Amino acid sequence: MTTETESRAAPRRCLAIILAAGEGKRMRSALPKVLHKVAGRSMLAHVLDSVNRAGADAVAVVVGPGRDDVAAEARAAAPEARIFVQAERLGTAHAVLAARDALAEGFDDVLVLFADTPLTRPETFVHLRKKLGDGSGIAVLGFEPEDPTGYGRLLTDNEGGLLAIREHKDASPAELAVGACNAGLMALDGKRALDWLARIGNSNAQQEYYLPDAVVMARAEGAACALVMAPAQEVLGVNDRAQLAVAEAEIQRRLRLAAMLGGATLIAPETVFFSFDTVLGSDVLVEPHVVFGPGVTVGDGGVIHSFSHLEGATLAKNVSIGPYARLRPGAKLADKARIGNFVEIKQADIGEGAKVNHLTYIGDASIGARANIGAGVITCNYDGFLKYRTSIGADAFIGSNSALVAPVKIGDGAFVGSGSVVTENVEADALAVARGRQAVLPGWAAAFRKKMAALKPAK
Repeated sequence: MTTETESRAAPRRCLAIILAAGEGKRMRSALPKVLHKVAGRSMLAHVLDSVNRAGADAVAVVVGPGRDDVAAEARAAAPEARIFVQAERLGTAHAVLAARDALAEGFDDVLVLFADTPLTRPETFVHLRKKLGDGSGIAVLGFEPEDPTGYGRLLTDNEGGLLAIREHKDASPAELAVGACNAGLMALDGKRALDWLARIGNSNAQQEYYLPDAVVMARAEGAACALVMAPAQEVLGVNDRAQLAVAEAEIQRRLRLAAMLGGATLIAPETVFFSFDTVLGSDVLVEPHVVFGPGVTVGDGGVIHSFSHLEGATLAKNVSIGPYARLRPGAKLADKARIGNFVEIKQADIGEGAKVNHLTYIGDASIGARANIGAGVITCNYDGFLKYRTSIGADAFIGSNSALVAPVKIGDGAFVGSGSVVTENVEADALAVARGRQAVLPGWAAAFRKKMAALKPAK
């Protein structure tokens, strides 16, 4: 008797092949195209993240010769990724075949993707795979651009099955009227993909091996070919800086919408810029012109005032930042901490309820709960060679325009007089004043002016 568990279909194993060997000459950059960032993360890493969330069991990344930087980025984003080199650039099918060894392992599904198409959602990859699970040999991703010039047309039968991909230059007037265009991404039956790809020829003007010709191979064997449509902005390929900006605008639109639907208020959403991993708690308020770099988490009830820049910072609940504040990597703020205007925080822990309100630099430091840091205070943490740490205790008060020369410790409840240069530890509840004694000489200014006037040459 077959049990319920035994009757379930075995999960389909998926290989994702990501083509990242393009030179990207139109970017006019020393940096490989696929390493250019969108929302703080490389385009390659975006694609790797999407296929991971789509359930890929293995990833192969095809890079150009000598592109150790692209390979390193792939491994950083997906440590189990296998790297293959396309020694010659002879077309998209040729690029996929660079990962022949991975294809030969007999995965059920093979996704072929491009590292310069960073906006395709995981759900779309899942939809492509579902077509294979339903019996199609190939599933092609299509879209309808406003201007289809230059794109291959997707020709379908009456039931919506894909018959062929016709390149623009080869299409008849009737075929050019078709709105559905090839986005280039596709899924192939993993059991037959290697055979189809290996038989693709290069009898064309460019003498290249084109991936869309796999549809011809599949149809010739009677395999069904399916079409999955996606919005045009989701399949945007980035080839130059202008298209990179379009991709950035689209992902920012998504991130802003997700933040607001998640319970944050963005007063002027179009002026706020997020990174791919920004996390905002509920009832967070973000004022206009705020930039979130990578690695920022803001707890519930936080307020980020205008013109602030945050990167690598962790904010607990009910924290207030800015305006014009800068939080650099390693900034950690406890509940109800306040960071005011023109304050910079770096590699520092700010305790619960502590206040650093204006014109201050706190670097490599620990600030205790409820401590008050006056205007113009700086921690002198660097001697030109090494960094040193400053520790300020709970309920301490640091007077304005003081310089704390690390390494130094200010005890709980201690006071530092304004204008002090503190070079030695201050014990708890003590007062430290470290400045030159003021001297007043009555009449000195008048005498000085008289003296200088006597030295002035006659006109």
